[in-house]
Amino acid sequence: MQSIWWFVAAAALGAVEIFTLDLTFLMLASGAIAGGVVVMVGGPVWLAFAVALGVATVMLAALRPWLLRSMRRRGVDLVETNAAALTGAKGRTIDPITETSGRIKLRGEVWTARIEDDAATIDEGVDVIVTKIVGATAIVVPETERTA
Repeated sequence: MQSIWWFVAAAALGAVEIFTLDLTFLMLASGAIAGGVVVMVGGPVWLAFAVALGVATVMLAALRPWLLRSMRRRGVDLVETNAAALTGAKGRTIDPITETSGRIKLRGEVWTARIEDDAATIDEGVDVIVTKIVGATAIVVPETERTA
């Protein structure tokens, strides 16, 4: 009877995957299925947890990156989320941006921002483009520099 909960968890993770389409919850669901199989064949619960953790880790570390690369090569449009979705986004400076300080308005939110180490200071009120996100800080360049 304990094994049913592993499969219920796998189904719930699979349902979440339908909405995220990121393959992360699918990998976790595979770990839950592996844990359920261990319990079904009579293994102890601690072993089921260890197998579930191991399978999910291997799937996340090895299979997921390969699947994502494969999908991108075939032209499948993947929706970037979180910080990755902000790369290339346009913002406007609300403070001067230097190598050590600055803030921008980005998609309605205020973000700390920096320029690359050797770039010129960007004044307040200038349109910028995010080149990357490092932690909670946007690395930006002036929009005119990016389009030129």
